[in-house]
Amino acid sequence: MLRISQLKIVPEEFEKNPDTCILNKIAREISRPSEEILTYKIVRKSIDARKKPIVFYILTVDFQLKDEKILIKKLRNKNITVSQEEIYHFPQGGTLKLEKPPVIVGSGPAGLFCAYYLALNGFCPIVLEQGEDVDQRSKSVETFWNHGILKPESNVQFGEGGAGTFSDGKLNTLVKDKYGRNREVLKTFVKTGAPEEILYESKPHIGTDILCKIVKNIRQEIIAHGGQVLFGKKVTNVITRENKIQAVQINQNEIMECDVLILAIGHSARDTFEMLYQNGLSMEAKSFAVGLRVEHPQSMINQSQYGAEYSDCLQAASYKLAAKSSSDRGVYSFCMCPGGFVVNASSENKRLAVNGMSYSKRDSKNANSAIIVSVSPDDFPSMHPLAGIEFQRNLEEKAFELGNGSIPIQLYGDFQANASRIPSHLLFEPQIKGAYSFANLRSLFPDEINHSFLEGMSQFQKMIPGFAMSDAILSGVESRTSSPVRILRNDSVLEGSIRGIYPCGEGAGYAGGITSAAMDGIKVAEVIGATYLHKKQ
Repeated sequence: MLRISQLKIVPEEFEKNPDTCILNKIAREISRPSEEILTYKIVRKSIDARKKPIVFYILTVDFQLKDEKILIKKLRNKNITVSQEEIYHFPQGGTLKLEKPPVIVGSGPAGLFCAYYLALNGFCPIVLEQGEDVDQRSKSVETFWNHGILKPESNVQFGEGGAGTFSDGKLNTLVKDKYGRNREVLKTFVKTGAPEEILYESKPHIGTDILCKIVKNIRQEIIAHGGQVLFGKKVTNVITRENKIQAVQINQNEIMECDVLILAIGHSARDTFEMLYQNGLSMEAKSFAVGLRVEHPQSMINQSQYGAEYSDCLQAASYKLAAKSSSDRGVYSFCMCPGGFVVNASSENKRLAVNGMSYSKRDSKNANSAIIVSVSPDDFPSMHPLAGIEFQRNLEEKAFELGNGSIPIQLYGDFQANASRIPSHLLFEPQIKGAYSFANLRSLFPDEINHSFLEGMSQFQKMIPGFAMSDAILSGVESRTSSPVRILRNDSVLEGSIRGIYPCGEGAGYAGGITSAAMDGIKVAEVIGATYLHKKQ
């Protein structure tokens, strides 16, 4: 198998007939007839619009030839190399006897992938999820958006699939991966219902509609391989003896014994963090970021990123922006949702948080992204390990009050002027799931964060013309960017300060997004597989 990179293909040619286009392009590069190419597979595909209006797809392709060895000997093209596909291997060889099934708290990406790989390898895990299955959860979320009736245990943050289910479903990650977990996560998504394109798109995404189907399919695979996934099961206490996990308490009354407890609790499990802290599990406050969602017409973003010629014919364009404020705070875009919606992502009564979401087609009229400002424990009200949670809650209480229970929104020009008004005309309509009302968002944050936000928007205007337009629509508060807590764990065996407890995923402070959380779930599963004999052995 050979690999060729930096194949430049005009989008119109590719979309018209991708097979012929790719085969002919490879044939020209290797100076051989296309008929001699036996098979090919796209490894990576991205859009190069750096010299717009000239736009290309850039492809990396693996291919096979009839007389491959002859070509290898004559290779002079630095873009052609020998390719060998890496095969992921789950570790075996644990020696400690595991009498009881491992218990996993939370069914977000970390919990589901940990359970899936443990189930595939004979460990029969039990997943405890406080929320509902994804079908019932979707109904509860729609009821909340349409009527404002919140279920604190099952909402945009909690339930099967975790917070990522009601998001854009972005699958790219910056985590360095020399063990093949990233590729394994994407292959598992494809196996359970994702489009094959996510294996090679440079910025893969799934979308909420497809994610809902995938998490159900993963659950069914876990059950088919001997695992259990139980809903409406909130872990309300942990029972230890001599600093070793013995059991968990469920819903204040049920006791489930366990030797291994994986905490994949998500970044919004605030009462669970408190319970774990009371039980002596070591944790610390960590930095995260807060800010506002910003909406622009998707057509404006397309034109800026692709140029006028391609603004209507390529996929909805995304962006990634970063700046530094005069007070040395990072300001950057987060969870950018092309063709997406702003959603009410609250999980506590009388507190309001927003997030961004896209469906797989990304066909909303607006682009939205959180523009967030970094905060650290120095900004929190105390040095307590859970002080970041208090910081979030204070912001969310203000947001709830500002919008009188609805999402508070404001035009950017009014935010700049610190003016509270209801505009008589909107250049474009907000794309929001949940009720919204106009308010002055300047009152949400301390002055330093407001100034940093404004400075960042000014810098982003130079990168994307129109970004700081006065008619851009702001909404708040974006406070759940990452966990405000890190549950400390040993770097080698991944155990927390209580033996047998394995902090895992984004909530524990070891991931940021769907893919990295899933990878951390696999990583924890690997440690268990390398440590313990499963029951079937």
